[in-house]
Amino acid sequence: MRKSIVVSLATFIVSVAGVASASPSATEAELAARLKELYPSTRITDVRQSEVAGLFEVAMGRNVAFTDTSGRYFVFGHLFDMREQKDLTAQRLSDINRIDFAQLPLQDAIKTVRGDGSRKLAVFSDPDCSYCKGLESELDKLDNVSIFTFLYPLDGLHPDAKGKAERVWCAPNPSKAWTELMATGKVAESPKCATPIERINQLANSLGINGTPTMILQDGSLIPGAAPAAEIDRRLAGHPATTKSAVTPRLKGN
Repeated sequence: MRKSIVVSLATFIVSVAGVASASPSATEAELAARLKELYPSTRITDVRQSEVAGLFEVAMGRNVAFTDTSGRYFVFGHLFDMREQKDLTAQRLSDINRIDFAQLPLQDAIKTVRGDGSRKLAVFSDPDCSYCKGLESELDKLDNVSIFTFLYPLDGLHPDAKGKAERVWCAPNPSKAWTELMATGKVAESPKCATPIERINQLANSLGINGTPTMILQDGSLIPGAAPAAEIDRRLAGHPATTKSAVTPRLKGN
């Protein structure tokens, strides 16, 4: 009886080892099909072998996770190459989250031109966001840039922000009104007018932008939060990020 148990256990171990060794040979296409069957409500946009053998990277819209060939267990987080001191997931997220700058409805933004205005930068900003106010002082240091500010008041955090944004947009000179508001916290009364604020809210949701400030560079990459002028200048020149940014989160459902 004991011999039978030992033989059965040995057979089980060999069987499991065979499955484990075969798992890494599964193709990305096979795993992608399996994941779509297992999780039909999840929008899976890409599956690829990661730098770690047997671990596959799964892109789900603007998010990334990792799984094995079974698709049962997922790891959410960043993959680091400690030898090279690189955050491999950060670059991947930057790539999949790129936004087509040419498709942004710039007519719905406040345009401020500095110098020759040759470089372009879009900013989603809230009138009562402290990080946004700090960012404005950094943007003032940039030259040769056209800044397109999308008014994105966070109602759940700042109940007065939408009214301020409306008065800025309806002012005779919205760019001047915005600059004064962010510097002093005050904005003059303006006649009522149609504003793009609701459209901007929908745009932000469609782009996955849920916090302020959020900057979009002309190459489509994002800076999710405030950053010093030197860092923004570097990013406008096409260099990768070197600092972490501060961001005011948007409350879901607000």
